[in-house]
Amino acid sequence: MFKKRNILTICVIALLFIFLIWAQTTLDAYKIRILNLCAINIILALSLNLTNGFTGLFSLGTAGFMSIGAYTSALLTMSKETKEMNFFMTPMMPSLLNLNTSFIVALLLAGMFAGIIGFLIGAPVLRLKGDYLAIATLGFGEIVAVVFTNIQTITNGALGLKGLPQYTNLYWSWGIAVGVILLMINLVNSSYGRAFKSIREDETAAQAMGINLFRHKTMSFTLSAAIAGVGGALLANLLSTIDPTMFRFFYTYQVLLIVVLGGMGSITGSVIAGCIMAVLMEALRSVESTLNLGFITIPGIPGMRMVIFSLMLICAVIFLRNGIMDENEISWESILKRRSDHCEPFKN
Repeated sequence: MFKKRNILTICVIALLFIFLIWAQTTLDAYKIRILNLCAINIILALSLNLTNGFTGLFSLGTAGFMSIGAYTSALLTMSKETKEMNFFMTPMMPSLLNLNTSFIVALLLAGMFAGIIGFLIGAPVLRLKGDYLAIATLGFGEIVAVVFTNIQTITNGALGLKGLPQYTNLYWSWGIAVGVILLMINLVNSSYGRAFKSIREDETAAQAMGINLFRHKTMSFTLSAAIAGVGGALLANLLSTIDPTMFRFFYTYQVLLIVVLGGMGSITGSVIAGCIMAVLMEALRSVESTLNLGFITIPGIPGMRMVIFSLMLICAVIFLRNGIMDENEISWESILKRRSDHCEPFKN
């Protein structure tokens, strides 16, 4: 069964990348961008689901870790000429001006740096619980935005960074998304994953069973921050421009909706909801532009997309309290078992 499951997984991944090769060469830039956003949403949703869904830590600092990863990748991948063009008001720190690395190194360092900051923030903050933890991590995200606005010699302040090389493509985004999915599956099914779930259910009981609460909480928070940092780096090199206002609470709000919609503690749910949200957010742009129905013209309302987005979150909380998948997963075991159950009546 184990060997059969691995073969099926490899076949699905191979089919996915065959589709990506076709999409990269056939689809237009807009559709490719949506596919990239689907993958980035999956990465970010799994990052937040690790802390909120599997470990039971109500964290709202995803946007802050995204910004750390985005700026790290931007500063490491921009050319000297592009940096000089951006820093025309305040000169850039000389040690960063000639710094340039490959995209894979930038992604690794973005995740590593975000993870280190996550550890430094998590060590004191994770002593808090519930709403207090949420407020503390939310405050961290806002502090990061303010800091990035004021360290102009490194981040170019409120002007942001433009002209980033667009290294993010379907192979990078979906390759990393698949890697994060496999990492999460193996982590959740390991002894660490069972420890995370026990902490979520009852911290006192988990501690009584010998689980080190501080170590496991910090591990979950740090890994979540690192994954969010990589997601932010991919987004930065997809959009080719970033500024501190991009990574405010809105992004955490969006990722939280994906996690809630998919199901807290469900990897499959995060994947499904991440794709739905990427397509839906692009489709909702139509409500902000003039819509001609032939017999009537409806004027576009700026900001209406976010109103609908907020209503969706309210509806998701009320009517889909457990999300699309709840805590369930689509696994090879369940698929093969269902198939064998359907075939059973036909056996002699």
